[in-house]
Formats: sequence, C-alpha cells, structure tokens
Amino acid sequence: MKTNHAYLGILVALVVITLWFTSLFFLLRWNFAWSNPLVYLMIFVQMHLYTGLFITAHDAMHGTISPNKTINNFIGYLSVFLYAGFFYNRLYSKHHKHHSHVHTEEDPDFAPHGFWKWYLRFMLNYVTIIQLVIMAVAFNVLQIWVEQKNLLLFWVSPALLSTFQLFYFGTYLPHKGEHDNEYHSSTLQKNHLLAFFTCYFFGYHLEHHQKPGTPWWQLYKTKA
Repeated sequence: MKTNHAYLGILVALVVITLWFTSLFFLLRWNFAWSNPLVYLMIFVQMHLYTGLFITAHDAMHGTISPNKTINNFIGYLSVFLYAGFFYNRLYSKHHKHHSHVHTEEDPDFAPHGFWKWYLRFMLNYVTIIQLVIMAVAFNVLQIWVEQKNLLLFWVSPALLSTFQLFYFGTYLPHKGEHDNEYHSSTLQKNHLLAFFTCYFFGYHLEHHQKPGTPWWQLYKTKA
C-alpha cells in the first residue's frame, strides 16, 4: 500500500468494523415485531456489513490496510474472527494459494461443479471444527443477555447469507466457465453502485487479480 494511503486504509477498516459492531449492538437489543418490514431489511443491511468484515480481512491478506505488518495483521485477525470465528492464518494461506494456482486442482476456491456443489466444497475448505465450537459457545453465552430470536435473525442469519454473497460475487460468478486471460477471471460491467452493493467492488474480479495490492475502496479506479 502506498505511504499516503497508510492511515486511510486503517480508517476505512475501522469504519467498517465500527458500523458492523454498532448495527449489531442495537439489533441484538431491538424489541422488534415480526410484522415490521424494517426487520427484514436490516437482516440484509447486516449481511452487507458482515461481507465488509470479510473484505477487510481480505485486504489485510494482501497487506493493503497498513504498511505496518503488525497493525495490518491485527486488523485482519480481528475482522475474520468477528466474522465467524475464523483463523486468519488459515485463510491467509488458502487465499494466496488461490492467487498462485487459480482455476487449477490446487486452487481451494475452484471446483468444476455447479453452484451448490462448488459452494459446499468452498465452505468445507474453510470451516473447521474448532471454529464451529467457538461459534456454538459464543451463541450460548450471548443467550444469557440476548433474546434467541435476535441472535438468529441479526447475528447468525446475516453471517450465513454473507457467505453466499461472498461466494457468488467473489468466487463463483468471476471464475465459472472458461476465460481468455491468465487469471481465469471475468468482471462485472462498469457500474460502481452495483459493484459496491454486490460485493464491495469484488465483482471487478479480473482487476483484483491483475492488481491484488489495490484495497477494495480503490478497486473501482482500476476498472477501465
């Protein structure tokens, strides 16, 4: 990351984490009515913020949050653990293996299958038993203070939905089929608003592979 972006990268990451935490804090305390349509809108808002957490960790994997490795990795660890109890080191090695061996048998993000089989393989590559134990313990501890319906709607559901958002727009759609470039990637048509709301500009996936050192909030600039 360029020096003049050093503090800006940290600021963007902290804004994403703060928005996620603030939204979740109030949603978990919300005495809502099932008939309120805002409830269902907020599930998707929280889903998008969960996706932002993972994208923040992804930026850390490429060293684009801060040139200070300790700060960069700490934000990566924090983001991915808050997302769903993931371990940053495991995701780091697998993600860089994806970049090094894209669209091959050694690519942990690729499978020559349809959507559901590919998604299942994708998840099995990243989810671990200890992670599931951590999330189960966290769920049961949080139930001491938080209504179960709030946990299920605003903590569990958005995280699960965001895995589909990340997989579909960040892996399946860009990498399915054959491509005529060395990164075996396609890219969304230029529409920055759509690109942000679908997956924080990662629909511009060919551009990400071409310039992996570009943080998500600068990725739109690489789109011709």
